[in-house]
Amino acid sequence: MKRDKKRDREKDQDKEKDQEKDQGKKKASKLPTIILCVILLAGVGIMSYPTISDLWNERHASRSIASYIEQVDNTSQAVKEELLREADDYNRALDLGVHFKLDEEAYAHYESVLDITGTGIMGYIQIPSIHVNLPVYHGTNEAVLQIAAGHLAGSSLPPGGERTHAVISGHRGLPSAKLFTDLDRLVEGDIFMVTVLDRVCTYQIDQIHVVLPEEIADLAIEEGKDYMTLVTCTPYGINTHRMLIRGHRIGNLESGGSAVVAAEAVRIAPVVVFFGVAVPLLFITTAISLAVSNARGRKKSHEQILQEMEQDVALGGEKDEKNHKNNS
Repeated sequence: MKRDKKRDREKDQDKEKDQEKDQGKKKASKLPTIILCVILLAGVGIMSYPTISDLWNERHASRSIASYIEQVDNTSQAVKEELLREADDYNRALDLGVHFKLDEEAYAHYESVLDITGTGIMGYIQIPSIHVNLPVYHGTNEAVLQIAAGHLAGSSLPPGGERTHAVISGHRGLPSAKLFTDLDRLVEGDIFMVTVLDRVCTYQIDQIHVVLPEEIADLAIEEGKDYMTLVTCTPYGINTHRMLIRGHRIGNLESGGSAVVAAEAVRIAPVVVFFGVAVPLLFITTAISLAVSNARGRKKSHEQILQEMEQDVALGGEKDEKNHKNNS
């Protein structure tokens, strides 16, 4: 009897060990599937980052513009006229040529002009042919250029007028926002508009130059001219040069009117790219994971069946031995 009990204990211990082995095998078999899922999620996250970030920045830009328009609407006409007069006086005080270096006092005065919201926004720019709609802030520091367009300090302020040349700068090729990425699609004859308070300034592109960063002669203020130049880095992703897209002032177009032939290049929406790549990738990875899991599941079932058969044989042998002892 003692031997039988000892055998039963040993048998129970063997079963526990077998169960632990099975659990270990199950955990090990799940590991590749988990790794595949992690890789898939990481890939989808990386692919979707530019799209989600760009949508977020577009929403931020829209909110900034909406807040600016609301502030303008809530400001009296007398105050708006005074702000525009101050901007016109600022522009008249600028010398001909190029003068972008300002001392601290001059820069502080520059930042105070047209800052109706107290946030640094002076207006917003619209480029219909490439669907750009961005707030324009004072200055071109990196914090501004990551989310919007910046006005180059030292150049004329956007309200424009005779003997003015405003310069608006924007980043290109950021993974987090489109901004001026499509600026290279603009052609001579395209238009863009800058709105400052209630004043809409429309410009038609008449010159596109690619220059080195230190070549700034094209940004000079000229007598009797009302220019605005859009500046961005080029070539895409290399950024060794600057693209200067200059426009001259024209009359404002009526809503819906257009005297412009847009560039023929078509930019595929990031959302389309994301779903076109991520969804098939998700489907393929899921199918592979299921196939691998099923194959391992079948393999484990066969192993379990063999183990159960061996256990049954062992139990049968022990029962026969017990019966033989009892009969004897």
